[in-house]
Amino acid sequence: MELPKFVLADNSDFPDDIFVIHLDFPRFIINLKDDEVEFMEDLEGEDETELEAEMEHLITLAGEFYDKEMKAYEE
Repeated sequence: MELPKFVLADNSDFPDDIFVIHLDFPRFIINLKDDEVEFMEDLEGEDETELEAEMEHLITLAGEFYDKEMKAYEE
């Protein structure tokens, strides 16, 4: 099965929060309510400078994904 790069999620325990989950490496969850990022795996040993640049790019892509999904939902 091929998984999408990003998925949207919500949770009844956090009714005001919307989550974007990144399923490729590095796997992480962004809470769009406060932009908090939680990694789902240990990134120790990764090049921090390279990882920071990649994360900035991935967070931008996550925002674009969310905007695209919301636009499609509203139509």
